[in-house]
Formats: sequence, C-alpha cells, structure tokens
Amino acid sequence: MKGRTVVLDQIGDREAAALMVDGQLEDLLIEADAPRPGTVYRAIADRPVKGQGGMFLRTPAGPAFLRQVKGLAPGQPLLVQVTGYAEPGKALPVTQKLLFKSRYAIVTPGAPGLNISRAIKDETRRDQLLEMAHDIVSEETLGLILRSSCAEAEADDITGDITQMTTLATQILGDAGRDCEELLEGDGPHILAWREWVAPAEIVIDPGGFESHGILDVIDRARRAEVLLEGGGSLYIEPTRALVAVDVNTGHDTSLAAGLKANLACAKALPRALRLRGLGGQIVIDLAPMPKKDRRAFETALRQAFRADDIETALVGWTPLGHFELQRKRARPPLAEVLT
Repeated sequence: MKGRTVVLDQIGDREAAALMVDGQLEDLLIEADAPRPGTVYRAIADRPVKGQGGMFLRTPAGPAFLRQVKGLAPGQPLLVQVTGYAEPGKALPVTQKLLFKSRYAIVTPGAPGLNISRAIKDETRRDQLLEMAHDIVSEETLGLILRSSCAEAEADDITGDITQMTTLATQILGDAGRDCEELLEGDGPHILAWREWVAPAEIVIDPGGFESHGILDVIDRARRAEVLLEGGGSLYIEPTRALVAVDVNTGHDTSLAAGLKANLACAKALPRALRLRGLGGQIVIDLAPMPKKDRRAFETALRQAFRADDIETALVGWTPLGHFELQRKRARPPLAEVLT
C-alpha cells in the first residue's frame, strides 16, 4: 500500500493515532494516564533543591520539577507547562517558557519576533506570510513562528490559526489566580496527529481502523525487544530503570563488513524503533564489532537518521568501551506502560 495514511481510532478506552507510510507504521500516538505535554498549570513554588539546580512545585497533578531557583520563593504562584513524561516515581518536568502550538503557528510569549520556517524557501510566499502575521500579532508582547505547513495552506486557515493561538496565549498570560489550577490541557493523540502530520494523507476515522489496517499486529511486534534489520541483522531494545540498552547483532552474516553493515542498518532503523516504543532518556548502543575507522560513517548515518525525527535527540558520543550514547527527550509515554 503506497502513500500516507493517518488512522484515528481507540485502543481499549485510550485514544490513539497511527501514521502509515507505504504500508509501514511510521509513528504512533497513544493516550497515557499522565498529564499531556503542553498542559499549562498555575503551580505553587514549594521547596528549592539547590544540589539539583531546581525547585519542586505543587500542581493539581502532583509534584513538578522546574530547573530554576533564582527569583522564586516558596509559596509563589507561577505559570508552567509540562514538557514531557516523567519516569515512574519522579516529578513532572515543567518549564516557564510557554509555547502555544497549532498546525500552522507557534506563539512564543517572552520571545518577541515574527519568524518563518526555513523549510519555506519561496521569498514571495514568505513575504505574504509576514504580512498576514503583522496584521494580527503585536511583536512587543508575543512572538510567532509560522510552521512549514503554511507553505501550501489557505490564507484564512493560517490567519484563523494565528488568531486562535494568540487569543489563547493572551488569556493564559493574563491569569491572576493564586491557587493550583490546570489552565490548559495538552493536545491528545487525534489533535496531535492533525497538528504534526501535515503532509497530504488519506484519513481513516472509521472504528476498527487499527485492526483493518494491520496496526494492532505492528504494535504487538513493537512490544517485543527484537527489531529485524535490513541485511539479516537485528537489534534488541531493552529499557532498564537507568537507561535504554540497544544491542546490535550481525545475524548470519560472517563477512568482514558484517559489523559495519549491521551498524548502518541500526542507525537507519533506530529513530523509528524508539519512536514507536515511546522510549527516551539515556540510550546506550552496544554496536556490532567494526574497525575504529568506520565510526565516522556510523555517526554520519545516525545523525542523518535522527535529523528527520521530530523528537529532540542529542548524539553524545563514544564511551571508552566503544558504546555510543544518546540523550533523547521523553516526549512519548512508553508503549510498555501504556498497554500493560
């Protein structure tokens, strides 16, 4: 099956969305029990933890951790936004740098200026978009980023999106309350799919779409540790409490270049494998044996693969034992925890 298909469905009582590209499951979003990233709280500063360079906050969803101490006093109310999912037993990660995201626009309070995605190259189109934005947004109070999806969008859709996001941001920023409260809930899987998967696609909303498109079978495979690679190799992804371990195997290939081939295949497959499993944090790759001279080729392939991934990932580098380390944002709930 060629082309792109977005399937909106349910898994049990959980909202879910799947992106299929040429018959392969490329991305998966499933509702979790934890607060959604993007949720905005009026939180109360609780106690500083100077050794960790931050402060614990009280929110309606439980304790949160803000990596900031300067200028905050216990009992002070402040606006914060959930940035990702917490590990079991840990506080919610939050930030004071609020972002209001939609399909075409991102409003950035505290960061004035009008910016357009670099993916939009046409200068005439960029000028048109700037004119639309200037008519709506005051650069003195709010910043605005027009996303790559604006390249082919209708003017009314873009201006409506900008107006809605700036109005929402102004309302939230004007909040004068003093107690813990949820002011804005983050987007669920169906809205996220509309917001982020903007390329032309067939949209399936019929109940049972996951089953009819074979997505449930792919999810079952994603819950296993093994991932088969091109060329006959494989990798095993096993999350622990401290980190995510990735082990690369050459399979039946015994040629001199077997290790390099398996490692390059791992680089290509790893972003999708982590994305479908909802895994982040510290990631350590135990690569198949290969000469040190081939490390640069692996790094180049890995960097290229993660460049197309929308989840922030830092390529940290090599360890003395020859492992490669990554640091990845916990932007998704782990699949194993969501589907227990």
